[in-house]
Amino acid sequence: MKPHSRLTPAYKNPRPVSDGVTIGHVHLKTADLQRVFDFYVGILGFDVIAHMPSALFLSVGGYHHDLAFNTWESEGGTPPPAGTTGLYHIALRYPTRKDLAQAVVRLAEAGWPLQGTSDHGTHEAIYLEDADTNGLELCWDRPEEEWPIDDAGHLGFVSKALDIQELLTELQK
Repeated sequence: MKPHSRLTPAYKNPRPVSDGVTIGHVHLKTADLQRVFDFYVGILGFDVIAHMPSALFLSVGGYHHDLAFNTWESEGGTPPPAGTTGLYHIALRYPTRKDLAQAVVRLAEAGWPLQGTSDHGTHEAIYLEDADTNGLELCWDRPEEEWPIDDAGHLGFVSKALDIQELLTELQK
């Protein structure tokens, strides 16, 4: 992914991490691997790289794993109670708006509930919980030249309603 040249950080670290660093895979604890398999593979369409008795490694496009789940310390466990720290959500970025619309259809066909939607100016987002109640954001990024960046180069975060029916018209294009 190319750097965002128009964007100026609100705080520029004097000792920044290397420019080439990216976020790699996400590895989560789960109570039930089959439940995770049914959601991420059966509904969202991830490929299985490895399926072991206590771990599941999933990929998009052949990477060694984008998402991993294990029951090493959590088999049969319960989600953390509300009001505790931890993961807020994982964002799965779709390459096109049409791909995001297709994900919405897959969720609807499976009867999977959505928690919310938003147009953030930089991207459009669908919010839900996965099989273990982890927060999940399915999103599509607008081209950078459409982002709400002010004259100083700072990003203006917005949260407008996203019209799901209008998003679904992408499927007719």
